[in-house]
Amino acid sequence: MNATTPAVQLTFAALNFDCADPAVLADFWGKVLGRPAGPGSVEGDWAVGATEPELGPRMVFHPVAEPKTVNNVRPILLTDHYEDEIARVTGLGAKPLSETKLPQARYTTFTDPEGNDFDLVHWHG
Repeated sequence: MNATTPAVQLTFAALNFDCADPAVLADFWGKVLGRPAGPGSVEGDWAVGATEPELGPRMVFHPVAEPKTVNNVRPILLTDHYEDEIARVTGLGAKPLSETKLPQARYTTFTDPEGNDFDLVHWHG
């Protein structure tokens, strides 16, 4: 780092999702990730906690009156148990959209209960 570049003083704390029903969506993601879900620090919000950095940032679900028409954030979940996790997240309410097979990876794109996309990925190369 040179003398003119300031030191980074930021920490990635959370991903915020606008949604119609924060409690339902937090419950879904809490179950998917095996993490606790509960009321957020702002009234009306719900959150999925992350107590250890390797679990990733917290997920915060914020109620909005009108749903978004564009989804710009897509979580990517890695697994070594691809088929088992497909069955599990589908059983929790995820809907598969498409599957892609590449030479070194296989992934399925899903939507959560409010239509937000996410990918389940298995690297095998």
